Amino acid sequence: MRAVASLVVAGLAALFVTLCLATSADAHAVLIAAEPADGSVVTVAPKMVALRFNEAVAPTAVSLLDAVGKPRDVTIRAVDQSVMVTLPADLPQGTQVVSYRVVSQDGHPVAGSLLFSIGVVTGSATPAGDGLLHVLIWLARLGLYLGLFAGVGGVFFAAWIGQGAAGGRLIMWSLAIGLIGAVASLGLQGVDLLNLPITGVLTWAAWASAAGTSLFPALLLAIVAMLLAAIAWRSPSFSAAFIRTAIAMICVGLSFAVSGHAATASPQWLTRTALFVHGVGLAFWMGALAPLAVLAWQRKDSLLRVLGRFSMLAVPVVALILLSGLALAVVQLESFGALIDTGYGNILLAKLVLVSLLLTFAALNRLVFTPAIAREFHRTRPLQRSIALEFVLMIAILGLVALWRFTPPPRVLAMSDDVPLAVHIHTDAAMFQVLIAPGKVGQNDFVLQLMNGDASPFAAKEATLTLSLPDRGIEPLERSAAPGPDGYWHVKKVPLPVPGRWHMQIDALVSDFKKVTLEEDFEVR
Repeated sequence: MRAVASLVVAGLAALFVTLCLATSADAHAVLIAAEPADGSVVTVAPKMVALRFNEAVAPTAVSLLDAVGKPRDVTIRAVDQSVMVTLPADLPQGTQVVSYRVVSQDGHPVAGSLLFSIGVVTGSATPAGDGLLHVLIWLARLGLYLGLFAGVGGVFFAAWIGQGAAGGRLIMWSLAIGLIGAVASLGLQGVDLLNLPITGVLTWAAWASAAGTSLFPALLLAIVAMLLAAIAWRSPSFSAAFIRTAIAMICVGLSFAVSGHAATASPQWLTRTALFVHGVGLAFWMGALAPLAVLAWQRKDSLLRVLGRFSMLAVPVVALILLSGLALAVVQLESFGALIDTGYGNILLAKLVLVSLLLTFAALNRLVFTPAIAREFHRTRPLQRSIALEFVLMIAILGLVALWRFTPPPRVLAMSDDVPLAVHIHTDAAMFQVLIAPGKVGQNDFVLQLMNGDASPFAAKEATLTLSLPDRGIEPLERSAAPGPDGYWHVKKVPLPVPGRWHMQIDALVSDFKKVTLEEDFEVR
């Protein structure tokens, strides 16, 4: 027990260091506005497309397919939480497709497309799907989980509880599959980031881009954990195996705590701690299954002794797994309705069903099958079958969890609803970014970011905002903007009494003889 306590203290200390070094983030990124808007029809070809996200992102690939289906070159740059896409000057009339791929602060690529039409709506070729890439990413992630939980957890069980080599073949295979999955996950991450074909995994660019995301340290910790476990399996003494497997289990927990959807959610002291506990607990549980099944099949004399040790620790470990999972679910879901209304929630609901079955089999093992073996030692068949079903359920649960790689959590979707309405106006003379909060009927605050056409700061002496809604007979409403300490111009508590497509005019006075005026429409919900 002293050794177990030392492991817990070391793990918490390592987690504390991770939390201290962590930066605050509210990823997964979501596109919240675009100019031109998705599905809009404009009379004149825009010079630029502005994509606004709920957080700062790093653009990795943006492509344009024009109205005749021809790929066109574009230039991109990131400005605050927006990605600016400069378009070619000779776009034909019809529907254009802009496809984007950015990396959010949780290390996950975010991809999508928007369509806008010049003059008229026409048919247009659509970007190719990446279904095969997603399947490969899912398989690699599943293999990684198998290596961490069945592999590292299995070696830990052999050293600390089983004190023998039972289940060694499955454990070693799990570690090998996990190492392959970790390396493949990094390469496929780069392919996904840069929107490359599958063969792009053979290029240096894919690996270099993936190394710049938060997934890289997570995979590095996972690889260290699996290599330490493989070394510990061949340790000459149990004391050496104790130390190596303890460090390996700490690395398992940290690999989940440094990257991913939940790792970047607030409050991070809770989510990262919960991820650490959840990962270590699952490795302890799943790692025990193969050795216990082999011991039951071979009817080893040590079976009851090992079952007793495992059962003593399993109850508090499972309780920690459930508590940490509940904490993560509450943070990510934010409402019960999200279980039904979102893809993330649907996956979680399916996972909960499988976890319930898993707990049922675990309870049968502890309360029925183990006492039966104590009475009649040869009755090990029910325990073998139950453990085998537990292992299958664990694999199915890991497969569901791997699907979360492709689904933003509901907290992010809910957060995007509260993000201000963004309007981007761009001419050769100037580029104005306008945030309207909340962007709905009622009192709204306007924030004007004034820039020159090349995105450099725009020196203005005065700025005036004028709003009108001609379709409803609302004449121009003029308000003076005031400069704020953030360097932007602010107009507070502007009434927008009715929904509709409002017209906005911004006049920026440069000198007594020069004024720049930009105009644009925006939709009030």
